[in-house]
Amino acid sequence: MKTLQIIPSRNLAPKLTENAIFNCLSGVRQVGFASLLSGKRKDWSFCVKTRSLGENGGGFMSGRRKSSQDKDQDERDSSVSGFHLIPHSAISDEKILETLHNEVDEGDELSDYIESSDTASTRTTYNVIFATAEAAPYSKTGGLGDVCGSLPIALAKRGHRVMVVSPRYMTGGLSDKKFVNAVELETRAKIFCSGGVQEVGFFHEYRAGVDWVFVDHPSYQRSGTPYGDTYGAFGDNQFRFTLLCHAACEAPLVLPLGGFTYGEKCLFIANDWHAGLVPVLLPAKYRPHGVYKDARSIIVIHNLAHQGVEPAITYRNFGLPAGWYKALEWVFPTWARTHALDPGEAVNVLKAAIVTADRIVTVSEGYSWEITTPEGGNGLQELLISRKSVLTGITNGIDLDEWDPSTDEHIAAPYSVEDLSGKVKCKMALQKELGLPVRPDCPLIGFIGRLDYQKGVDILLSAIPDLMLDDVQCIMLGSGEKQYEDWMRHLESVYKDKYRGWVGFNVPISHKITAGCDILVMPSRFEPCGLNQLYAMKYGTIPVVHGTGGLRDTVKDFNPYANEGSGEGTGWTFSPLSNDSLVAAVRLAIKTYREHSPSWEGLMKRGMERDSTWDKAATQYEQVFEWAFIDPPYAG
Repeated sequence: MKTLQIIPSRNLAPKLTENAIFNCLSGVRQVGFASLLSGKRKDWSFCVKTRSLGENGGGFMSGRRKSSQDKDQDERDSSVSGFHLIPHSAISDEKILETLHNEVDEGDELSDYIESSDTASTRTTYNVIFATAEAAPYSKTGGLGDVCGSLPIALAKRGHRVMVVSPRYMTGGLSDKKFVNAVELETRAKIFCSGGVQEVGFFHEYRAGVDWVFVDHPSYQRSGTPYGDTYGAFGDNQFRFTLLCHAACEAPLVLPLGGFTYGEKCLFIANDWHAGLVPVLLPAKYRPHGVYKDARSIIVIHNLAHQGVEPAITYRNFGLPAGWYKALEWVFPTWARTHALDPGEAVNVLKAAIVTADRIVTVSEGYSWEITTPEGGNGLQELLISRKSVLTGITNGIDLDEWDPSTDEHIAAPYSVEDLSGKVKCKMALQKELGLPVRPDCPLIGFIGRLDYQKGVDILLSAIPDLMLDDVQCIMLGSGEKQYEDWMRHLESVYKDKYRGWVGFNVPISHKITAGCDILVMPSRFEPCGLNQLYAMKYGTIPVVHGTGGLRDTVKDFNPYANEGSGEGTGWTFSPLSNDSLVAAVRLAIKTYREHSPSWEGLMKRGMERDSTWDKAATQYEQVFEWAFIDPPYAG
């Protein structure tokens, strides 16, 4: 007979005995222990040894050593409750618990308690380590910072212990104040890479249930963005982010946060190529020495276009054993080489992460498919196809503490799905602030984003003259390539009463545009997820987007005839990506705005009611966590 020790929950302690445990069991039907039973039918038997407690409940799990007399008395006071287990699918709920000793008084009450606990959470919690180059609000250049600033908090709220490891960027400007609450830790780590030993420090802030750990090193102390300055990308980015990866692997072992370390059984979430060495370091540096043998890693691909490719000779800078070169090896196709004698040999950090990670996640379902195609795979499509069984797409969420029109401090008037009256006030305030004629009935079109090729800015700018033929207004906010910035300035000089171009990025203005515009245009050539369309829908602004990646996943085309004429959908998608397609889609949206007000209001409300919370995404990530621990870790 097998013996099972069961520990009582706090609520059951007065009625159960020393070795009788129901540790948050989800009802007796879960005592069927489906997790212990395979698909084949088996009979399981075990006994539970119980001892009744006194009226005061004293003596339960007593810390004093028992005498022989106490033990004899325990044996006399003890009883055995027998259980006979067979697969859950083959037995009714009532027959699972065959006998329960009469010493457990008020059995009906107990059954009621167990039945009511059916809905109790039974998910596993993990020690989760995020390794990332950005984490809002401390550092942010795009969606990566938003994800790594919000998803950890959502996971912490669901019971996981979460640490985020990111560089402590010191630029000498106002942004340095974002790290003011981070306290320097005494622990330092020595890291071997780039032919020498580098010493890094750690700063720590506990906020919103998350341990925010910042890696301190002189290479992070310079003006500019996390990746470059006005002269381009920093030449030592490979070194800077190699340090980050090593530090992220050391932090759970050496930092006693909250009095104790995270330990070795961790789940590492590496974000983009900057953290791509983490899945490689676990099997290459640690597991040969018996460390992190139970850890797992997930690589999250936010943008496959950036892969951390450097000349092959730089492999020695990673601090990896020589035998791991093949994991990072990358050979450019002939057409991509600089000259006829160029062998095209390089190292590719993101490729190595895809090879060695236990699971691969992209930031939308559509993008997880696109990266397995020649058009979207950026040369890695064959490798990703070979690992398709561990590839998952999870759409990002948005931070409702920051993006909620009912509480947004940046906008002129609050509003909600129940009361939309504030939106027109936001529109009029935006027109007035930017010097446009204040016309609440005029369709207002907006764009927010980087001014570069990926975002399809050239398509939108070339379409502006056609759109300006209609009675509309347009506002664009963004910074990037100089040619697009100059193009925006030129358009503003031509269409003084209809167009405004704000060169640069301004958080309050981005909120005001999101709230004040009627239509938001996103003509991205590719978009792994996209957040602006999610913000727009939350604010009742209708997105018109190119049908690609996360844009296609999140924006559902408007169908006025669905649901018995009440309509469905949250916006419009267009394809192919061309001037004509974009203009046609925007004009369709304008016509709906002008001529079908009830349909337009339905579009607004459906978008505002859409569940874009991080809690939804966190639930999906938890499923991936479980999958990651099913198989053995990568061993090389």
